[in-house]
Amino acid sequence: MHVGLKLQEQESSGRPGISFEYFPPKTAQGVQNLYDRMDRMHDLGPAFIDVTWGAGGSRSQLTCEMVRIAQTVFGLETVMHLTCTDMPRESVDEALEAAYNAGCTNILALRGDPPREQEKWEAAEGGFRYAKDLVKYIREKYGNHFDIGVGGYPEGADDNPDVDQLIDHLKEKVDAGSSFIVTQMFYDADNFLEWVRKCRAKGVNVPIIPGIMPISTYDAFIRRSKWTKIHIPPDWLETLEPVKNDDARVRERGTKLVSELCRRLLSSGHIHHLHFYTMNLAQASRMILDELKLVPSLESPLQKPLPWRKSLGLHRRSEDVRPIFWRNRHQSYIARTADWDEYPNGRWTDARSPAFGELNAYGVRLKGTNDQNIKLWGRPKSIKDLSEIFIRYLDGKLDRLPWSDAPITAEADSIKQNLIELNQRGFLTVNSQPAVNGVKSSHPVHGWGPRNGYVYQKAYLELLVPPVLVDNLLARIEKNNDLTYYCVNKSGELRTRTDEGPNAVTWGIFASKEIIQPTIVESVSFMAWKDEAYQLGEDWAKCHPADSPSRKLIQQIMDEWYLINIVNNDFHKTHDLFQLFDGLAIKDLDVEVPGINPEAGRTTQPIPPATTTAQS
Repeated sequence: MHVGLKLQEQESSGRPGISFEYFPPKTAQGVQNLYDRMDRMHDLGPAFIDVTWGAGGSRSQLTCEMVRIAQTVFGLETVMHLTCTDMPRESVDEALEAAYNAGCTNILALRGDPPREQEKWEAAEGGFRYAKDLVKYIREKYGNHFDIGVGGYPEGADDNPDVDQLIDHLKEKVDAGSSFIVTQMFYDADNFLEWVRKCRAKGVNVPIIPGIMPISTYDAFIRRSKWTKIHIPPDWLETLEPVKNDDARVRERGTKLVSELCRRLLSSGHIHHLHFYTMNLAQASRMILDELKLVPSLESPLQKPLPWRKSLGLHRRSEDVRPIFWRNRHQSYIARTADWDEYPNGRWTDARSPAFGELNAYGVRLKGTNDQNIKLWGRPKSIKDLSEIFIRYLDGKLDRLPWSDAPITAEADSIKQNLIELNQRGFLTVNSQPAVNGVKSSHPVHGWGPRNGYVYQKAYLELLVPPVLVDNLLARIEKNNDLTYYCVNKSGELRTRTDEGPNAVTWGIFASKEIIQPTIVESVSFMAWKDEAYQLGEDWAKCHPADSPSRKLIQQIMDEWYLINIVNNDFHKTHDLFQLFDGLAIKDLDVEVPGINPEAGRTTQPIPPATTTAQS
């Protein structure tokens, strides 16, 4: 969606909008950490993000890749910076094509800074000298596909302090086809608002988005202000100078100052959106949004349209169905299925596609370094050690597992104790959800979709089970006609009791709409998930030395244990799933590197008949 349309919607709604800027990190681990942060900051409700241009070689490629990941994986409307600096026309074309293919529909066209070895800016051979030339070129080549923004300089640019002349240049950029303006950082509200009035008087009538720089430390505050040559109001210095050596108090006072600046802008009637220069950090921006009461609340009208975040990739925007197996690994799902052809049939039901099952290394592998993962999960030597890792995750003491990229959510609260008890008995739970029987779509935990609707879901459980207990467990499932399952091992030996075709496990009913069934269970995608699930476990094993007990333990589980998912098709009930395991447990949980054999499992009481217990 074009930024200009989002800005119009915000102004009509009367609610201020926000957006965040990020820059490409210098290390691979920094990139992964930033992706995690971008995903978390999505919950703050940005209308869009932008990614700055890394000039030259791999840095510019990283900008294009970050735009693709933000659009397709995280469902974030993304603006790609594009500069003229050191950019021949072929490089500009490559960047625009990459943005187009990623589903990006917004570009921020900038001249950029000259390379450090040049005293003044010069256009690359065959390139563009001014941002207005770049704007004009994009318009001629892509028509209205891209909404094009440009930079504004309320206090002058580094190579031109003449503000009035820069406004004339800004008007030229708008006339060339730009449709919104993002400004340089500033701290003087009066000066900025006067600049806005001058722009309007000169006929610059497109939306102006002020660039807001949070204050994290005193030194960074002074350094950035000097670098951009902006005016610092005297009372700001008087407020911050006495506490300049106390970072916590600087951030606290800086939050108050910047928040008051934002209030002045929003109350002026000229500004309806705030753009935060995050410096790839979250806390300072969040503190300002908290102070302004702009953080979405549980009752916020910002309602997620589906129970998972939609992709904004060019060919995936209409996607409204997803297998539950990837609910905790959204990134790998998008990456894995990016090239499955004959969408959507090839993805869900046809394994004959030549693209089916191809793995993308970005999506399937375990993230984090070996040392980081050992620090996070320790060095397990027994099933009991593994169970305690899973229990720590369920208790919110770990923010991820190999099979879950994100922390446990409030949705698990009603079944958390059941999950903990399963892990205490040696089963390792990978994915689950409770039954939901017609809660309002505005429900703070289970709600999704338009307001005034009702949502439902079937209880679902996915876990790793030792082979000695599989036959017993499946026999119990077979006694309950409401239950269906898939059971597979690493080599792909599949056992199942399901009907043909996808089984909807989440659905919603909304006024004047067909029933929406966004989350499903079905065989083709389950078998693809099987490959990924066992690969993740093997990656975890390989974090440890080859001859270590931890490596042998985890690898043995991957080689021998079964991955089982169970659906209770009676959406009134949850606990039938957990009653299946009554009396089942692994013997000798704390034996190091146990050999799984017929003596390792036990039944602590007779197998009960299948019973049902309605969930209130």
